Amino acid sequence: MPETAMLNEFVVEAKAASYVGGGVPRPPCRPGSHDIGYERGDWRYLDSYFGGTDFAGQEVVWFADEPIWAMNYFGWVITPDLIDASAAGTVIKAALSAMYRQGRFLGGMEFDHPLGRYLDRSEGGCERFSGHECIMVGGRKAYALDYRGGLIIP
Repeated sequence: MPETAMLNEFVVEAKAASYVGGGVPRPPCRPGSHDIGYERGDWRYLDSYFGGTDFAGQEVVWFADEPIWAMNYFGWVITPDLIDASAAGTVIKAALSAMYRQGRFLGGMEFDHPLGRYLDRSEGGCERFSGHECIMVGGRKAYALDYRGGLIIP
């Protein structure tokens, strides 16, 4: 298994190049899923999710064709009169782009956007973590997502 620093670097690179970076969707690997991936050398990443406004998904990293890391998530629009899925996506992409430019995907984030304030809190590191992100609009929670993941150890 590669060193954790190399894994973290690849996860950030892959996340920045896929959903946040407008990567090209792939054919679904499961009926009804939306898939987007990224590859570099022996590294492969896949983000596969179901839904839209409310959604569930999983990200997996393979190294030399062995799954070594995964994260699952569930997100939902809490208050549709304050934010819709498109606006939430705009805020999330802007906030995560800023985080990835810092070379990380964990560790908390606060980001102000004209459509809402993005907040992220997480515990742990790339090896094992959990977290929660949300978008506040006018002081009210309008969107939320819970996530957790870490190393896959056979």
